[in-house]
Amino acid sequence: MHLDVVDLREFYASLLGRMVTRHVRDSMHRLINVGPSDRVLGLGFATPYLGPQLGRAERVFAFMPAPQGVMEWPCASRSATALVEETCLPLPDAAIDLAILVHALETSSQPPELMAEMRRVLTNNGRVFIVVPNRQGAWARVETSPFGYGRPYSRSQLKSLLQETGFNVTAWTTALHMWPTQSRSLLSLSPAIEKLGRNLWPAFSGVTCVYAQKVVMPATTVKAKRAFRPALKPALQPGVGMIDAT
Repeated sequence: MHLDVVDLREFYASLLGRMVTRHVRDSMHRLINVGPSDRVLGLGFATPYLGPQLGRAERVFAFMPAPQGVMEWPCASRSATALVEETCLPLPDAAIDLAILVHALETSSQPPELMAEMRRVLTNNGRVFIVVPNRQGAWARVETSPFGYGRPYSRSQLKSLLQETGFNVTAWTTALHMWPTQSRSLLSLSPAIEKLGRNLWPAFSGVTCVYAQKVVMPATTVKAKRAFRPALKPALQPGVGMIDAT
């Protein structure tokens, strides 16, 4: 189930949405490193997390699934967004160095096909950073945020999916360790709660974040087999080697 782009934009403009952006960005920056030659792709509704990459990467794209809808981004410069079919992206093979998936995998009806498409568009050293609702966390159980929709994942489920689609997990982290609330007073305590939760109850975080790298299959040389050809024997000629009975 995809949320509407208008609802996503309104959530991220709210006080709770701004808190989510801050803490998920912090988790992201602990793992990823974007260089000036990198081409970065955001899929789903990743624009709140792509802003810092605009001044670091060579190119930044924001692709949004057709059922969700699309909005213009960034506002201050030429739009970098596109409405796409998530399993058939308008990119050539090996075009992207880093893909950031937020509100993408949990809402997809074809997770293996989506990750196979990610693998296709990533370079041989390509990386993917994925944010999904944590199956054990409170955020997956309430609809006060977009993380309450779609399919939540456990760490083992996410690892299995990535391994089956040609990715090697390199790092895990968590974010959103407090209850999803609109209370201004409680949200003001979120930095302290986030720090405590990351150390004391990471298994119950709101979201799980994984950093993985595309696995490059080694080229194999197949030795050609010689076809078996039986030795040819001359056929008997009439009268040769035959005894005349008369």
